[in-house]
Amino acid sequence: MDNKINLIINVLDQMYPDAYCELNHRNDFELLIAVLLSAQTTDKAVNKLTHNLFEKYHNPQDYLNVNIKELENDIKSIGLYRNKAKNIKLLSQQLIDNYQGIVPSERVDLESLAGVGRKTANVVLANAFNIPAFAVDTHVERVAKRLKLAYQNDSVLVVEKKLMKKFSKDLWSKLHHQFIFFGRYHCKAINPNCQNCLLKEICRYPSR
Repeated sequence: MDNKINLIINVLDQMYPDAYCELNHRNDFELLIAVLLSAQTTDKAVNKLTHNLFEKYHNPQDYLNVNIKELENDIKSIGLYRNKAKNIKLLSQQLIDNYQGIVPSERVDLESLAGVGRKTANVVLANAFNIPAFAVDTHVERVAKRLKLAYQNDSVLVVEKKLMKKFSKDLWSKLHHQFIFFGRYHCKAINPNCQNCLLKEICRYPSR
């Protein structure tokens, strides 16, 4: 492991030793729904919404029993709510038909569900089943590119593969959360805290 990688690991351990998934959930199914809802919106907005949503709906059958318009109304405070409501109902039907109502622990099965892409599958694998994964959201992508762990024009999938190659597998899930905390609270998209950054020497951002 080279000095740059060691530096990143040590700094993130120092700054965010207890980084965690900030989406509120009590079980695998709630996590799956919360991650699906979080697409193109903030965890804060999702948590505000799921506070009541998860009291009303407890399992896939509950989502199937409700009228689509009512479900849309329940989640309309976040973006893409119509499409998300449709996917939640489809996903719930798939879970009942194919997995006895239980969230599957295999990537191929998770990605077969409506509205579930690679990033969502990675988050569920890591947080629900402790399976090493390096989910790349906007924060992870931004931090990886600023720290020269990936090129600016790399796709999300390429960024993920590069991070997986550079860091030890047993650190993937932890680093995923640490990258998110670093990007959300320190290395922000606008006005990043470069002046007080322990990684500024290896970052391409200050040179702009």
